[in-house]
Amino acid sequence: MSKLDLNHIDDVHFDVLKEIGNIGAGNATTALSQMINKRVDMKVPKVELLDFNELANIVGGPENLVVGILLTLEGEISGMMMFMLEQKSAHNLVNLLMGKNIDDFSSFTDMDISALQEIGNIISGAYLYSLSTLTNLMIKQSVPYMAIDMAGAILSVPAIEFGKIGDKALLIQSQFGEEEINVDGYFILIPTMESYDTILNSLGM
Repeated sequence: MSKLDLNHIDDVHFDVLKEIGNIGAGNATTALSQMINKRVDMKVPKVELLDFNELANIVGGPENLVVGILLTLEGEISGMMMFMLEQKSAHNLVNLLMGKNIDDFSSFTDMDISALQEIGNIISGAYLYSLSTLTNLMIKQSVPYMAIDMAGAILSVPAIEFGKIGDKALLIQSQFGEEEINVDGYFILIPTMESYDTILNSLGM
């Protein structure tokens, strides 16, 4: 049984979760910069602990088309993680990576989708690596699954899976970019309640 009540979390515990979010987002931005071989600037991420039913509104509403990369976590931490992009941000990211015209918003080609999968894989991996390093815990990730769908449909997967355990997710909202191209990315970390305890215990909480 978890000792942590996410409905009444105190400032100290939340500050720890925020720090995990900040470090993870920073590492993911560095990985993206190396991938596109350009400097990428990141604004200070916004970290929130939200109910599942609030997440879709953050990314433009349940019917907004988004790109979602979902992976499951195993090892000493179990749960799910998602990296989501609104469609415009996904186009911006692909155009940046593929050297396309920044105003190209035509349908994604197979090559674009492959590039998005690779971006999601690298960014998610960087995020999880920082979490693993910070906590000194072993975390294994599944092969990422990518979907382009309405936000409500994509978010229903972890909601169904983890609604039985708890209804809270850690949302790290990051804006990063290069010169005039901005990308809004949403990292959603959904550990099991026992994993929240494991993370905090590993940090001496």
